[in-house]
Amino acid sequence: MVAAHHLSSPGHVEVAAGLVFHQGRLLITRRPAGTHLGGLWEFPGGKREPHETFEACLQRELREELGIEVEVGPLWCTVQHEYPEVRVQIHFYLCRWRAGEPRALGCAAWKWVDRRTLRRHRFPAADAQLLEQLVQTRKVWESAG
Repeated sequence: MVAAHHLSSPGHVEVAAGLVFHQGRLLITRRPAGTHLGGLWEFPGGKREPHETFEACLQRELREELGIEVEVGPLWCTVQHEYPEVRVQIHFYLCRWRAGEPRALGCAAWKWVDRRTLRRHRFPAADAQLLEQLVQTRKVWESAG
């Protein structure tokens, strides 16, 4: 059994990802071409540093990647996925956008999507596991600020 709060190790990466909502829309980012899973869309976030909480990691990553400040809310779900080269464990948190206009600082592009358009984007397998759950959970979009 894998402990929820152990540090990333070779072959295993722990990630914090944000489901960042604002006015009924969700923020997604595109991975840079030429990188692992390049060109696919994802929920913004990144690898957790040693001794960093998932919440602190998420706030740091969203500042670095998009130049925004968020309020990190409750954990939505945790997903584990085995890619051929690495096993990832992603902790998805519900977040509200608070400040800063998103900019593509550490990503190729970003956009706000609604429930109807989320499925039109190609996501990595690890993120794709929760797309249907998000689309079906209408209340999370309606209470999203």
